[in-house]
Amino acid sequence: MTFASLRPLPAAHALTALRNGNDRFRTHASSIGGPTSSERREALAEGQSPNAIVLSCSDSRVPSEIVFDCGLGDLFVVRVAGNVCAPSLVGSIEFAASTFGTELVVVMGHTNCGAIGATLDALTKSGRGELSENIRDIVERISPAVRPLLARGLDPVELMHAATRANVLHTASHLRQGSRVLERLIGQGKLMVVGAEYSLTTGAVDFFDMPV
Repeated sequence: MTFASLRPLPAAHALTALRNGNDRFRTHASSIGGPTSSERREALAEGQSPNAIVLSCSDSRVPSEIVFDCGLGDLFVVRVAGNVCAPSLVGSIEFAASTFGTELVVVMGHTNCGAIGATLDALTKSGRGELSENIRDIVERISPAVRPLLARGLDPVELMHAATRANVLHTASHLRQGSRVLERLIGQGKLMVVGAEYSLTTGAVDFFDMPV
């Protein structure tokens, strides 16, 4: 195998590969040993061609490569608390999409996200103590998606679930419409952005936000 033989999968095929990989992870049938072979490692030393870009939370329980049963060079992963959009993170996604030709971007939130919880606490004034400037920046990026939910009278479990998904939708929308680079690639049919939620309990990834 040489690097020249490695090419990113088309978006639809890459999404299917992620679904299949998550099924293997959930059923304890992971095959991650193969994709990490020395032959592949040596081929990837020349360059990379990841099949998907994943913007996910930095939570230690949500490692994308394991969740999707992927190996070396399969995913270009951008991790940040709350899977929020900030200029450097968007730039990382722009770089991967435009440089490697990767056609699929997955924005993946997860259940019981600490960043979502901190945002809800801040908005309802139930937090304990003052947030640092940098943590406040994350909360402020999540707040626009979450604030409208507070008037719906949801119980805490429902609110957390709705807030997690609203934040994913907000981030995915920002990537689709807030980046000229990504918007151009989407318009050319060369990029697809989808939203997903990972369950800490079941290990399943639900792709709930798909382009029409």
